[in-house]
Amino acid sequence: MTKPPIHAMPLNFATILTLGRIVLIPVLVALFYLPWEWTHRAASMVFLAAALTDWLDGWVARRFDQASTFGAFLDPVADKLMVAVALLLVLQRDPHPWLAIACAIIIGREISISALREWMAELGNSALVRVGGLGKLKTIVQMTALTMLLWRDNLWLLPIYTIGMVLLAVAAVLTLWSAGQYLRAAWRVVNLPGQG
Repeated sequence: MTKPPIHAMPLNFATILTLGRIVLIPVLVALFYLPWEWTHRAASMVFLAAALTDWLDGWVARRFDQASTFGAFLDPVADKLMVAVALLLVLQRDPHPWLAIACAIIIGREISISALREWMAELGNSALVRVGGLGKLKTIVQMTALTMLLWRDNLWLLPIYTIGMVLLAVAAVLTLWSAGQYLRAAWRVVNLPGQG
């Protein structure tokens, strides 16, 4: 019996952007720990660039028909890695209990919802846990908060770090809210006869 041909991994511009986000993670960490005065601001800009490519790779994939199953798998992985690393860096520098709780909520939600999406896909109900408007709002607030927390210096008299802290708290609330929506949608499927 002949085996079906194995196709090469689709490496298009959208996928390269996503891979670039993963490559930026060690750059972010290195800049964060370098002892020079400007490096924390550079780390913030690296994180912001990564956040913008999160939007850009999706736009490129849709606009130029470069969507692929590999890209669909890699994109959320790149996002979650970048966010988790940034959260850990911020928490390591400022280990307040409430900040640890916010980081645990955000990271725990990402792990849980990723597992839920995989389970729903196996049940043929992946549409129920697609990213919705609330999830997109959560991502915007979260990325803005982390950019500010990594920057940390006042800008034009604005208390950037304090604003970042408030936005991260808002992101944690939105994280719980959006997770609740996904869980309610999945619960309807779980309670159907023959599911489980």
